Amino acid sequence: MTSGIENWLMKRGVKVEDIAEIVYTLQRPYNGDLTIEECLDSVRTVLGKREVQYVLYTGIALDELAERRLLPEPLQAIMENDESLYGVDETLALGITHVYGMIGLTSFGYLDKVKPGIIKQLNLKGERIHVFLDDLVAGVAAAASARIAHQDPKAIRYDLPDSP
Repeated sequence: MTSGIENWLMKRGVKVEDIAEIVYTLQRPYNGDLTIEECLDSVRTVLGKREVQYVLYTGIALDELAERRLLPEPLQAIMENDESLYGVDETLALGITHVYGMIGLTSFGYLDKVKPGIIKQLNLKGERIHVFLDDLVAGVAAAASARIAHQDPKAIRYDLPDSP
């Protein structure tokens, strides 16, 4: 079943499978038994969180308003040029990355730099504006990857002593 947020993403050219492929690439070196189905499940779990949905709705709406040239200046020009010092798009995406801890932050930084898969496609300047969406997709992928890392059954568990 496709959720409402998945429909919003598909309307902007992003499938959950696109995000799951990025998650798979991030986590496969650490988890040889990982499947793409587990990555899809993790992405959908992240997308199921209301706080994530709210961030996505906000970013997508701003991208769409910019495409329709409905933002006030100078914000409209900033969005059209995807100004490198704008940073609000990354700041919004960071809210998603922290849903599963700090590991999401490091993964996001990597994805924002390397821009694999759909993230690169969204970042290309064309007739659509994806100032927010490329970073938001990276945030979802980073959070879904962190979720998998936290659930790895082979991870070493350390017991805390009763007192320091």
